[in-house]
Amino acid sequence: MKDQLQKFMFEHAGVRGELVELPNTWQEILSHHDYPQPVQNILGELLAATALLSANLKFDGTMIMQIHGDGPVRLMVVECDANLRLRATAKLAPDAHIADNASLTDLVHSHGHGRFVITLDPNDKLPGQQAYQGIVPLDGESIAGIIENYMMRSEQLDTKLWLAADKQVARGMLLQKLPKHGGSEAQVEDETEAWNRAVILGSTLKQEELLNTDIQTLMTRLFWEETLRVFDPLHPEFYCNCTRERVGDMLKMLGEEEVKTAINELSQLDINCDFCGKHYGFDQVDCAQLFTAATLTEGVITPSQSKH
Repeated sequence: MKDQLQKFMFEHAGVRGELVELPNTWQEILSHHDYPQPVQNILGELLAATALLSANLKFDGTMIMQIHGDGPVRLMVVECDANLRLRATAKLAPDAHIADNASLTDLVHSHGHGRFVITLDPNDKLPGQQAYQGIVPLDGESIAGIIENYMMRSEQLDTKLWLAADKQVARGMLLQKLPKHGGSEAQVEDETEAWNRAVILGSTLKQEELLNTDIQTLMTRLFWEETLRVFDPLHPEFYCNCTRERVGDMLKMLGEEEVKTAINELSQLDINCDFCGKHYGFDQVDCAQLFTAATLTEGVITPSQSKH
């Protein structure tokens, strides 16, 4: 089974939809981590949601969704670029104890200090230009609810999400009411009625059904009475853009004194990518070169290279 994202539209109704299934990307992510089952479920839902929202963006860059919390799970991150290449990770507290039935609230904002962050980071930023970032408190008891509330408050877009994940696959469905562009009062009422109907049909979808049914069957089963325009399917995939250069830049951000202290204590700094698990080792010579050259690639300094 391939990873697939299917876009569709309700003809003459001002509603667009998407269905996504990510067996391969999700399995690749899980192969690098041994998360407790509740963490897997929530991270898989965030993965599916990021793919669904990224597919509607019309810019060359990366969408990053983050959940920050003060509970057993301190951070969840999913990144998706314009080609629907995804990666994801979660960071747990050192003393995390997670019950088998832990909810999102139990996991990330047990003391009410959680926040949800969406970052849009274009590849062609101008000098000094910052990525767009929206930061809001966690408002909702599920990933779907948090994102729906964010989209309404920040983007003024009616959005409904159905998300599910287990050890095999992450899946999701999105329905979104298209922005109004004028029209008569009757047209507005028709659009509202069409939106409400689409949501009612979508709300018949149960989590177990979402997990165990391919997206083509789901689309037919849910909307068989509707006239849909169906587009060519897209194929998301796992991709990690970590490099030795990026890890070196991260070390440089820590500062020369801190890196020098660490290397004197450990003789070598061993760093594993949080997303893909790839190992990078920096010995004393490597660390010294970090602060005497513009960049470091595979341990060799090349004067022609510019800083990443």
